Amino acid sequence: MTRMSRARVARRIAAGAAYGGGGIGLAGAAAVGLLLAEARMARRHVNGFGVPAHVPHANGRYGRAYDAPGTPAAEPLYLVLLGDSTAAGQGVHRSGQTPGALLASGLAAVAERPVVLRNVALPGARSDDLDRQVALVMGDSDRVPDVCVIIVGANDVTHRLPPTRSVRHLSSAVRRLRTVGAEVVVGTCPDLGTIEPVPQPLRWLARRASRQLAAAQTIGTVEQGGRTVSLGDLLGPEFEANPRELFGPDHYHPSAEGYATAAMAVLPSICAALGLWPAEEERPDVTRREGFLPVARAAAEAASEAGTEVAAAMPTGPRGPWALLKRRRRRRVPEAEPSETQASA
Repeated sequence: MTRMSRARVARRIAAGAAYGGGGIGLAGAAAVGLLLAEARMARRHVNGFGVPAHVPHANGRYGRAYDAPGTPAAEPLYLVLLGDSTAAGQGVHRSGQTPGALLASGLAAVAERPVVLRNVALPGARSDDLDRQVALVMGDSDRVPDVCVIIVGANDVTHRLPPTRSVRHLSSAVRRLRTVGAEVVVGTCPDLGTIEPVPQPLRWLARRASRQLAAAQTIGTVEQGGRTVSLGDLLGPEFEANPRELFGPDHYHPSAEGYATAAMAVLPSICAALGLWPAEEERPDVTRREGFLPVARAAAEAASEAGTEVAAAMPTGPRGPWALLKRRRRRRVPEAEPSETQASA
């Protein structure tokens, strides 16, 4: 599928999400029977490894150096993760290896202040669980998150949640979080076409569906005031080239190195959302093929190239809203554990 056709499909899905449609499919109806049969085979293969749904507890306070005696007291930033098993960190054994811990420690280092992490993501969750997760976050009426990171979409594809419903739930979550003043960064649906146990032609169908959904997620998110980072690298070219290094023991969820790769792609966008980057880094760099594009075209570009950020720019243009497409340089994120006094918070 070309980027222009992907942009058209993404516009249709996003429009259906906004106006109540629900009949747009991600894959041809004729392929559904084959898709389901091979998906069941792949799922049995993955489940055969017996990796539990339990994830390490990583909630707590990060940035111990900025709590040290003699340093000025700084109000901690509040970071919340929502979404599915990838957001939760399923597949690793230590809390410091989870994406939440990696992002919290990286953000603390850039901001030079403590960061309090709360992760409400649920393994197996689809986008229709975001309503419940946002309610948990907003139940803390005395504390508004500074930034929320949402990673969701893989289970929407594998469980055939209609893409219009998927984008509608994600857009609603972004809108609710932005309404209370939180910045929102969405890691879009990863490329499921690179999962090792998945055979052809399911891998081709999964890749096509993943990229279509990722593009539509970008449109829905940007229109509600959030920004997205494409996570093709999460299960994309680097995973395909180095599966033994970047996949976990179940050959489905990322390994510690895989989560670090994803965190490196997302951290710069979190920092940009919080205004922690120098102003000159926010200008588009034409040498890196950055610039202003209609939001649907930017979404299609991002879905085709992992690690690409899309953020709102101008409210309207000749072809609808426009967005800024950025290819930010990744920042290495060291593994870290929460402060012992806050680890069970």
